[in-house]
Amino acid sequence: MLKTSDFDYYLPEELIAQHPADRRDSSRLMVIDRRKGTIEHKIFNNIKGLMNKDDLLVLNNTKVIPARLYGKKYGGSAEIEVLLDKRIDERTWEALIRPAKRLDIGGIVELGKGFYAEVREKLPDGKAILFFASVGGFEKELKAHGNVPLPPYISADSSQLKAFSKRYQTVYAEKEGATAAPTAGLHFTKELLKAIRAKKTYITLHTGYGTFAPVRTERIADHKMHPEEYEISEGSLGSIRSTKENGGRVIAVGTTSARLLESIHRPGAGTTDLFIYPGYEFKVVDALVTNFHLPKSTLMMLVSAFAGIELIKKAYQEAVREKYRFFSFGDAMLIL
Repeated sequence: MLKTSDFDYYLPEELIAQHPADRRDSSRLMVIDRRKGTIEHKIFNNIKGLMNKDDLLVLNNTKVIPARLYGKKYGGSAEIEVLLDKRIDERTWEALIRPAKRLDIGGIVELGKGFYAEVREKLPDGKAILFFASVGGFEKELKAHGNVPLPPYISADSSQLKAFSKRYQTVYAEKEGATAAPTAGLHFTKELLKAIRAKKTYITLHTGYGTFAPVRTERIADHKMHPEEYEISEGSLGSIRSTKENGGRVIAVGTTSARLLESIHRPGAGTTDLFIYPGYEFKVVDALVTNFHLPKSTLMMLVSAFAGIELIKKAYQEAVREKYRFFSFGDAMLIL
């Protein structure tokens, strides 16, 4: 029986990246060959020499919205943070609120002049269903008052926030809807994408809280993933099928792309709650570009399913020893 604790590891706090690399593609790249069990150390820009013209690079073009809002309890002074997670309709969202105990059903948060959120329903784990009322329209108010939700382990001050928020989007981000970035894609520049000989195709999975939600169950099989919205075109699906049929590799950029590729069977839009952990047999993904993930996370479990638990443990131990930078703004890994 696999336990959540099986995916823990020691990480010195100073290795958690607090800022992006000077240039996106100047991050370090650990290259793992899962068949040979070997580990090599390169620079991310070197990835262009590790792909062939018959390969297909699959990138998630979701765009992070300014999903973090700050306000005060209406009629009081309590400060409230709202993190949007899942859109229900034009003005209703499932969201995390902190501190949740300060708001009951019917409670109102004032987020800006003429911009309010009312608690319609309270959910477990600090979440709630919020209805938004605004003078200028929800989208306009969100852009005016919202902030790109950088992860809590990144300590950005007000002078860094704008630059960090820009770097927390991929250069190919297009379709708004994510509340967390598909961070493996942050390493690519437009120039690097042009230089890579492999074909490219874009899919959309709106990454949210569910991808990064902590695993609270002892048995990992008891954990339930939050559904996330996706969209994939007939053209992208055709490119994937053609690549597989002609012996090329389907290279997923990020665990989000990998989960979606393993979920889909037909073009269109839908949701996926696929949870990949060791024992899962990959049917589509042949190689994976990913970052270094939080201990005991579903992302650690996915990469362990892809490369093997022992090889990933060895790789992470070496990454700590070689002082790689971890998490969203950190270094990358290519698993072949």
